[in-house]
Amino acid sequence: MKNVYLTFLNLCELLQDETGVMAGVDLESKKLLEIIALKNSAGSPMKVMDAMRLDTLASPATIHRKLTQLVKAGLVEMIHQGTNRRKKFLIPTPLAEKYFHQIGEIMFKAVGAH
Repeated sequence: MKNVYLTFLNLCELLQDETGVMAGVDLESKKLLEIIALKNSAGSPMKVMDAMRLDTLASPATIHRKLTQLVKAGLVEMIHQGTNRRKKFLIPTPLAEKYFHQIGEIMFKAVGAH
């Protein structure tokens, strides 16, 4: 019997090869994107300053570079909400949402194959 998780990883690699959505996005950036998406889906978008405090992920300088990478890749937007212009919120873009949807479909496919 094949390992479901390894099947899932293999399918994720195939998705990456086909779409290239995450091309140039390293593992730290991917993890940061996942954290941003989780906060947003819970109805509490992450602020840039909150992301900078994720010291278990990386240093603030590294996180800043990773955020810039995600913005340039079109996966995250930094926006202001309301009238407070000092706080920037991190919002997954439709491209990021599409990526997560595709990963979800792959997960179902991997589980269904076993």
